[in-house]
Amino acid sequence: MLGLFATLNLGQRALLANQQAIEVAGHNIANVNNAGYARQRVSLQTSSPIQTSEGAVGSGVYVARISSIRDQILDGEIVTESANTGSLTAQQDALQTAQSALGEQLDSLGTPTAGIAARLSGFFNSWQALAADPSNLAARQTVVQNAASLANTFQAVDARLGSLRSDLNTQLGNDVSSANDLLADIAKLNRQIENAESGSSGNANDLRDARQQKLEELGTLVKFDTSTGISGGVNISVGGVALVTETSVTDRFQVYDPGSGMNLLRAEIAGTSLNPTSGRFAGTITARDGAIADLRSSVNAIASGLINQVNTLHGPGFALDGSTGAPFFSGSTAVDIRVNPALAANPALVQASGTSGAAGDNQVARSIASLADQAQASLGSITFGQRYSAAVGGIGSSLQSVSQNLADQKTVTNLLTQQRSSVSGVSMDEELSDLTRYQKAYEASARVMSTVATMLDTVINLGR
Repeated sequence: MLGLFATLNLGQRALLANQQAIEVAGHNIANVNNAGYARQRVSLQTSSPIQTSEGAVGSGVYVARISSIRDQILDGEIVTESANTGSLTAQQDALQTAQSALGEQLDSLGTPTAGIAARLSGFFNSWQALAADPSNLAARQTVVQNAASLANTFQAVDARLGSLRSDLNTQLGNDVSSANDLLADIAKLNRQIENAESGSSGNANDLRDARQQKLEELGTLVKFDTSTGISGGVNISVGGVALVTETSVTDRFQVYDPGSGMNLLRAEIAGTSLNPTSGRFAGTITARDGAIADLRSSVNAIASGLINQVNTLHGPGFALDGSTGAPFFSGSTAVDIRVNPALAANPALVQASGTSGAAGDNQVARSIASLADQAQASLGSITFGQRYSAAVGGIGSSLQSVSQNLADQKTVTNLLTQQRSSVSGVSMDEELSDLTRYQKAYEASARVMSTVATMLDTVINLGR
């Protein structure tokens, strides 16, 4: 027999245990909409029995621990898939911007009405019109105007693609700053978890939830490797370089220019170059140095080829006043292509004739107009229009592929998130059921204490 005071203590332990269980259920309900929260459960354990002459007698219950319901494998998979999603999202954003930079617009029949394609077509068509009437000043004016429009479009597209490269460099720097902040946060949480769990049998569940959120945020930026330290902290490394060791940030990400104007990554202290394979870092670099760089290179190759070919044909020709030797375009690439200022000021100087003093001769005009259908060795033996169509198609194909992969990736991520939610998510029905159960147990424990108190009162009053 325990005795009345021991029984009173039994009831008190039960009261406290059920009260704590109610608090945990309330904590779960409060975080029902917190995506980074893992539901917690109270583990109740039988108190040590008391040895009596009748044998071991139970002494009630106590809270052994408060556990966070997590699947470490799912958590790790989600961090990995976050990196893949981050990479594809960064690529999609960059490629969409690059596609917009081309300024291509199509009418209802699919014919370009703006952008380089339409300007190229207009340029060659104006030379064809001039060939039909070589002495017509209005036709010469149209040639100059269309050429100026084409040159301006080349410059605008190149400037937008150059600006996009700078923006992606800036984005990479911003993401690096965010990643370094996350490394500091994770190291700090490692320290807080170590302090909270030191000398305790339980886990710092809420701090561990916060750390998992930070790991997933870091995962969207860069793929990293983890290991568990001696004190239980998460160690982080990228490319073999340790960035977080237990409670300290041992290195940081840093952007640097290797001399190409294309910022890359390295470890700030170790100086080791880092080549991320997934995450926003990788996606930004892949898009910038891949499809977007190829697109800009193609635009400049087309502009260079056009300048060289038109000038080669135009130079030996003759203007209405008999002058010759003037280039039609100045510049060498899409960056600086322009119509010769002298021709822009006086279209009569356009050298459309192949014979001096023959104003009606159209030899040069016909030759330049025919460039529209001539394969260019410098462009891979295809025409100017075909090379540009291939460049536009290439960026479109890259964007389509990335978008499809991203859609598939989001499906995988959603499935993993749903699977984790079924394990770690808060169920309102389950929590309300637990609340009712623990409330009844709490009331019953209180009734036990009330009964024992009445019995004690009776015993105390026996001598009166």
